[in-house]
Amino acid sequence: MTSNRSAEGGNATIIGRRMLLAMSGSIAFAPLWLRVAGGDEARADEAKAAEGLRASPEQLEHIQKWIGTLAIQAATYAAPIVAMYNLRYGDAVGPKAKARPNEIWRMDNISTPELSEKSGYVSPNVNVVYGFGFLDLSQEPVILTAPNSHGRYYMVEIVDMWSNAFSYVGGLATGYGGGKFALVGPGWQGTLPAEAKRIDCPTRWVLVQPRVHIINPEDLPGASKVLSEITVQGLAQYLGKPAPAALSYNYVEPKVNPKVASSLMQFDDPLQFWEIFSSAMNENPPPEGQIQWLLPQLKYLGIELGKQWTRADVTSLVAEQMKLAAEGVGPAMTECGPILGHSVNGWLLPPATTGNSGADYLTRAFVAVVGLTGNIPGEAVYYQGLLDGNLQPLTGEKRYTITFKEPMKFIPPGFWSLTMYSSETWYTVPNPINRYCLGSDNQLKTNPDGSFTIYVQKDSPGPDKESNWLPAPAGRFHFYIRTYAPAPAVVESLTDPSAFPPPPPVVPVGS
Repeated sequence: MTSNRSAEGGNATIIGRRMLLAMSGSIAFAPLWLRVAGGDEARADEAKAAEGLRASPEQLEHIQKWIGTLAIQAATYAAPIVAMYNLRYGDAVGPKAKARPNEIWRMDNISTPELSEKSGYVSPNVNVVYGFGFLDLSQEPVILTAPNSHGRYYMVEIVDMWSNAFSYVGGLATGYGGGKFALVGPGWQGTLPAEAKRIDCPTRWVLVQPRVHIINPEDLPGASKVLSEITVQGLAQYLGKPAPAALSYNYVEPKVNPKVASSLMQFDDPLQFWEIFSSAMNENPPPEGQIQWLLPQLKYLGIELGKQWTRADVTSLVAEQMKLAAEGVGPAMTECGPILGHSVNGWLLPPATTGNSGADYLTRAFVAVVGLTGNIPGEAVYYQGLLDGNLQPLTGEKRYTITFKEPMKFIPPGFWSLTMYSSETWYTVPNPINRYCLGSDNQLKTNPDGSFTIYVQKDSPGPDKESNWLPAPAGRFHFYIRTYAPAPAVVESLTDPSAFPPPPPVVPVGS
């Protein structure tokens, strides 16, 4: 707890502060460094940094550096559950919720730029229509019913509040014939219907996220029909019994930049990041091993399981470092991809632990920030393209080509696509022909040797090339190549790059 005592002694040395925020790429974060000033000359707010600490200036300098590095690691650990909290607030529990808890919000179209902003969902796939259903399993299990899609690709990803994709219905996991599944929360005891397959969920809240493949605008009614047949019911309702009394929710609103994806965590007040982390963690505790071996380290930041963190719990020295870490975690994750997986031709081949990273907290945070609820590679493989073949940022000020010798390989009825996003919002990009991706759903014109070239630029490359044109914005942008129901060789290539060729480079025209 913060002490009201000032530094001892009339001539006590007072520790002051100044920020040195290290810049690398777009932004990185680093601990504060300290300056030493005479006690009679230091400002009162500088003295607050040392409140409650009986230490020399040299000791305080090293304490502050260490707290800074701890705060960075803690923010990396915390980012996924904070991102999930933000998404849940907008979709299920806030005043403008799209669907209440234990219901599914079904998008009525692909993630156009307008619908992307409405959902707040980062880097959306535009080859599917989405559903988002946050389920509160604290009272009873929820029965998930999946349909027979008669050969249309769909999946239901099931994600815990730490952003781990721990189970699937549909896709390669269970196929497309449908069935009934009982999602069971921690500690529940009881009998389930015989026809429902039990899925034990590690946290009180989970997200069920259906994705249903859509080929083109004319295909929307068929995709929407399959999406409508993916349903959830509380166990009592499913059995025709009285439902438990409805719960009321009073979650704090995350005050974030409304113009960008909420997982980027651009908080108006960065310390709200830590308040949300503490609240969400207490409601959805991590696995026992992390409780025993990781959480004790966070006590130096005032964070303890079962206790709500407040900024009054820490000295100004600690709070300042925690503020810096919260400000920096989103921007840092967007730039740290190259240390996580193989980088080839300007593309990042994802880590093999994407989607369910265990104790690899950096990978988990990276995926949560730039691709929240990204799937495990066995269900979908994502290549992120931030740079051209010369390792320069992609910009609409240039024109590019991408020539594929062969398409990505998938198991039917899967698909692959190349999708463009604004690097400012991480949403799809408005353009005059309303085209946001190209891939296996499109009639791409091939070259004489059987390869095909995609033209990436602001303006049309001409009528003869327009079928292969992916419109770009005026500013910075980036890509994702997705392969749903990937062929085994594509999955294997994440650990053995020789198993399947990486994507070709994005080549600036005239280079």
